[in-house]
Amino acid sequence: MQPEIRKIVTYDEEVFIEGFRAAEKPWRMFAVAAIVRNPWAGRYVEDLKPEIHAYGPVLGEMMTERMIALAGSGEAIEAYGKAAVVGLDGEIEHASGLIHTLRFGNHYRQAVGAKSYLAFTNTRGGANAPIMVPLMDKNDAGRRSHYLTIQFAIPDAPRHDEIVVVLGAATGGRPHHRIGDRYQDLKDLGHDLDNPASV
Repeated sequence: MQPEIRKIVTYDEEVFIEGFRAAEKPWRMFAVAAIVRNPWAGRYVEDLKPEIHAYGPVLGEMMTERMIALAGSGEAIEAYGKAAVVGLDGEIEHASGLIHTLRFGNHYRQAVGAKSYLAFTNTRGGANAPIMVPLMDKNDAGRRSHYLTIQFAIPDAPRHDEIVVVLGAATGGRPHHRIGDRYQDLKDLGHDLDNPASV
């Protein structure tokens, strides 16, 4: 069982001026999107595991290879994330199923040497729906400079029976970040860094 991939779309942007001020180095964010036929479209399926187990490794490996090629190396990626948009004949569970499996995400996580979990979104929409890929620092979930979002759309995807599966990355944080990180907030609020929710 193999995923039926209609096409692959690459998104890549470099920002030279942000907030009316030049960046010391270009702020680059990029993504790879695979448009896959939804094997569960138009019907209720109780057991999604067979397709998840079959599709996850294939998509994870192929898309990770493309992300590393775009970046030049795994080390060049500082922030990362994932997303899926399911077409109108699918469930949010279908979008979730293809990206929320270690069989998919671990390929990317290992290739970039990450410690943090992959930030994510899973949504439903028609063709040209906004694709939002949240990013976070691959090693430090509290590093706010790397809280980013890639946004783009694909004019003909997802079709009603498709899922758009996406990996995203940035080679740095916001050029002029100046809001600090969450650790200073925790200190200011008197919270324990090892127990931030105070539970």
